[in-house]
This record gives sequence, C-alpha cells and structure tokens, in this order.
Amino acid sequence: MTYVNLGNTGLKISRLALGCMTYGDPSTGTHDWALNEDDSRPFIRQAIEAGINFFDTANAYSVGGSEVVVGKLVKEFAKREDVVLATKVHFPVGKGGPNRMGLSRKALIAECDASLKRMGTDYIDLYQIHRWDPATPIEETLETLTDLIKAGKVRYIGASSMYAWQFSKALYTSKINGWARFVSMQPHYNLLYREEEREIIPLCQDQGVAVIPWSPLARGRLTKPAADDSLRSRKDPFAQSLYLPEDQKIIDVVAQIASERGVPMAQIALAWTASRPGITAPIIGATKPHHITDAVDALDIDLTEEEVGRLENLYTPRPVSGLSR
Repeated sequence: MTYVNLGNTGLKISRLALGCMTYGDPSTGTHDWALNEDDSRPFIRQAIEAGINFFDTANAYSVGGSEVVVGKLVKEFAKREDVVLATKVHFPVGKGGPNRMGLSRKALIAECDASLKRMGTDYIDLYQIHRWDPATPIEETLETLTDLIKAGKVRYIGASSMYAWQFSKALYTSKINGWARFVSMQPHYNLLYREEEREIIPLCQDQGVAVIPWSPLARGRLTKPAADDSLRSRKDPFAQSLYLPEDQKIIDVVAQIASERGVPMAQIALAWTASRPGITAPIIGATKPHHITDAVDALDIDLTEEEVGRLENLYTPRPVSGLSR
C-alpha cells in the first residue's frame, strides 16, 4: 500500500479508503443488506492488514449502527493513532424533530457528539458534510465546524456531492472569514458517471482539495455482467436511480479488457478511476475477501492509452445526479 497526503494537508491516507456503509445493523431497515458486527469483522481486519488506514462511514448509515461497528472493530485491529476515521453528517438519524438533520449549529454539535460516542473515540479525523444544506447559511455551518476543530473534536473537515458553485462558495467563505477550510470532496465518479470531470474535479485540482470518489465501481455494476445482480442491487433504489440502460456497452468493454489481461473486471474499472487526474483515493466497498484483494491489486495496473480510449469513448453525457441524497 502507498500513502498520499489528503489534499494540501499533512495527513497521510492510503490510496484506497474502505467505505463502511456495508457494515452496521441490517435490522434498522435503512440498509437491510448491511453486514452485522460479526460478519463485518473479517473485512475490517483484512483492510488493515492490507495497509488501508482510511475508513469512511456516516451517522445515517444503519441509523448510526455503522459508526458503532466501525469504531469497535477498528480498535480491535489497530491503534487509534494509526487509522483515519471519517464520518459524515446531514441526513436524519432515526426519527425525531426537524432539527435532527441538516447543517445548523444545533444539528452539527449534537450529531458530532453522537458520532463520537457511537465510535468510542475522542476525535474524528475527517468530518464531512454529507450534502449541501440549502436551509442553513454556509457561514453558520463553517463557523460551527471551525468551533468543533478548536474544541478538539474534529481534525479536518470535508464535503460530499454538491455543485461546483456551492463548493466554491464554501471555500471562499472560509478564506474571507479565517475559518477552517474543506480539505476533501467526495463526488460520485466512475466509468458510468463522469459528469464531475466538468464540475467538481477541476475545481478541486485548482484548489488543492483531495478527491475521494464514492461508488468507483458503480455500486458493483462494473464488476460483473449485468445478469449477475446482488441483494444490494435489488434493494438499493438510490443505486437504481444513478445509472442508465445504455451503460451496458461500457460494462461490456470493461469485461473485454479484463478478459484480455486475465484479471477481474473490478481491477480494470478501479484502475481507471484511481488513475484519473485529480483522484486521491477511491472509496471501495467489500463484502467478500476478493473485493479488497482486487482493489489493492488494481493500484498496480497501468492501463494503456488504447485501453483508456476504449473505456472512455462510449460514454454519453447525462444529467447530474446523486447530489440530493
């Protein structure tokens, strides 16, 4: 495993992040395909043994259950100072009043404390806003996040899935007020969805912001023929809203190149994402041991210009998606 700086910070992260939406509590009803603590344990251990030190979750995953599982299992296999724990805030966690969600000062302070308690840690390495909150002034959000850093509860702040104008507004608002600045961005980016090449990614490159894309394998669509679906693909309506039927022609090219090289499709698709300009560390998911092995091996694949052309030439622009949830 190799390590890189998280944007313009001195924080070292692995070239892969383990996405932890998969680990939590399936009984909550929000992610009924999630693995419970016992079933999650082998994957957290395998990731750490592979050199992955970057773990990404969110307060809303399994109604907080993901944070509980990740916080507990990471401490079983690593020292707290050796891992980078990232979580997110915005969506409601369970049922409650209107202040149980969003990025207001009240919500941010309450949810940060709740995340710390669930993960059993004194601080969050990377605290990310899960989406833009149009109901809260960005000034209120940024000042509160700065206060959380000053209080020692958060080390760095990041963002996820918004329009470039919104992220630009946040960056210059931090600058003119002397507040903490977002050091990372989590966009939706993979071979089937490349709209961020015109939106967030160029802005992040210009501003020295780390890009840690979610769903680099398109919710598993780039890892297998279309006929081979999974429990998640059948029960994840959000994933079903992100992609188009014509994406199959790109999936077919991934399969062809993988066959020519004698490697799994996942390695080709992830090698493409990881090698694109501006990409810092793709966020992978794992429910089988080979998912982590394939992801690590993908970092050693150098795609030729001809292969990259074949992978990219069939893409057609599409409406921006994935920003509302």
